[in-house]
Amino acid sequence: MSRRPAAKKRAGKSRPGKPRPLPRNRAVAVRGGAALGALVLVALLIAAAGLWIYAGPGPKAKSGEVTTVVLRKGAGLSSIARTLEQEGVVRSSAIFLTAAQFTGGSRSLKAGEYEFASGASMSSILQAIRDGRIVRRQVTIPEGMTAEMVVDILNAQPALTGVAPTPPEGSVLPETYDIQRGEDRAAVLQRMMTAHGELMATLWEQRQPGLPFTTQQEAITLASIVEKETGIASERPQVAAVFVNRLRKGMRLESDPTIIYGLTKGRPLGRGLRASEVASDTPYNTYRIAGLPPTPIANPGRAAIAAVLNPPRSDALFFVADGTGGHVFAATYDEHLRNVEKWRRIERERAAQ
Repeated sequence: MSRRPAAKKRAGKSRPGKPRPLPRNRAVAVRGGAALGALVLVALLIAAAGLWIYAGPGPKAKSGEVTTVVLRKGAGLSSIARTLEQEGVVRSSAIFLTAAQFTGGSRSLKAGEYEFASGASMSSILQAIRDGRIVRRQVTIPEGMTAEMVVDILNAQPALTGVAPTPPEGSVLPETYDIQRGEDRAAVLQRMMTAHGELMATLWEQRQPGLPFTTQQEAITLASIVEKETGIASERPQVAAVFVNRLRKGMRLESDPTIIYGLTKGRPLGRGLRASEVASDTPYNTYRIAGLPPTPIANPGRAAIAAVLNPPRSDALFFVADGTGGHVFAATYDEHLRNVEKWRRIERERAAQ
């Protein structure tokens, strides 16, 4: 009898069937890794979108090529961000707020009126507000304007608000001033008056001794007459010297602009003075009153004030137009009469043309 040899086990072979499941901890790790990867991808996409919104082109202007935005004084970062989004210059107030905080500019944003070009990037807008690149608006008060004319100029500024009272005559310094949209007219006027006071305080301390007036108000009154007598800057010291000399001698000033102020509060007549007007009885008629009129007749500029407080040495007591837009000066009445006759001859020749 023969025996069948026993079958040998095949090494490395296992019974076919279902794959073994992963250990529980490993399965959790795989799922967590996938979720984390998805979150990272979403975060990257959000960051990329935010970066594009921040650095890329911004919204187009609703009309025209620029959008004007006024950021009020005292507004916080959140308020500024909302205003920019509402005005259509940034797409997202949240991204602007985050960018301002992240770049360290949240505490240096400056109020004012801004003009942003259509399509400007959020980064450029943030930088402009950080740098304070506000719209520069200016108002100019020419030398020789009366108090009422100054108020007229302020009222004609559409960017300003409120009502400016008529200031005392001669209390405003003629200059060019920066203004901002929404600024109160009375506040702007006060700045002009403050500038006048500061200049006057400085020049008064530097005045020439022995002047024939004792108060700053009297100096401004005389300076206003000098201002209205000549529009040529180089003549102001000479005109000032004439009036200072006349005051020292007790002579009447005999200034035509003072007569006009007494008649119209300084509004131009549009013609020459009539004989009846020269003889008019007003407190401003320096052909009839001695010394200075009761108030200034305009707002004099720096040069006129400086000329009155430090007039040059001169013997001149008279001046008359010379036909070229300037004046000719004389120390004696006879010389003055000859100059007057020359001027009248020029007038007759012009009338005959």
